[in-house]
Amino acid sequence: MAENILLTTRAEEYLEAVLNMKIEGRKVHAVRLAERLSVSPPTVAGALKRLVKLNLIKVNSKKEIELTENGELEALKIVRRHRLIELLLTDILLVDWAECHKEACRLEHSVTSLVEEKLSERLGNPLMCPHGNPIPQGKMITLPQGTQLSEIVKGTTVDIVRISEEATLNLELMRFFQKHGILPEKIFLVKDVNLSAGTVTLEGKNGEVVIGTKAASTIWVK
Repeated sequence: MAENILLTTRAEEYLEAVLNMKIEGRKVHAVRLAERLSVSPPTVAGALKRLVKLNLIKVNSKKEIELTENGELEALKIVRRHRLIELLLTDILLVDWAECHKEACRLEHSVTSLVEEKLSERLGNPLMCPHGNPIPQGKMITLPQGTQLSEIVKGTTVDIVRISEEATLNLELMRFFQKHGILPEKIFLVKDVNLSAGTVTLEGKNGEVVIGTKAASTIWVK
């Protein structure tokens, strides 16, 4: 992409969302993108047309939205800055773990390359954000590891690897996770899986906690 093209905040948010959904293994369609960004389908349609003209995204024959090479490079920069800011907020400014995503969304668009470089150095060149998601390194991002908690059988002891980017969009859910210690590197026993009720019961050092299977699908474990 030509250096003189400046992306709007909203355009960056679209690229960031497409990349995060791709990393999570989800097919990106306009309807799903509208849900992710809490905007109307017509709004998404207009934004996508502009991003196609800028050679940042393309839409294949199945109506799936994909990043072009230029689009992916831009998206990687945005995701990297977002996750570095999350670490700044939690590790240095002591912002609540559940709150850092929302605050990082407001700050990520104003971070320059110089500030990004200095921030990474100050944080010790981290590889993971506070939620356990990988921080892009240059033109690369390590694909997340683990299995969704919703796929784990009763009686299994699990180590939480990460909380998906999708979950961080739900502040109430993140506060619930934080309250019950459902955080990266925490260990739980899957005490019960009730398919009819759609619940998973975890047991940790602070006792039992019951979560819905949809919420469990945003928790990745090993």
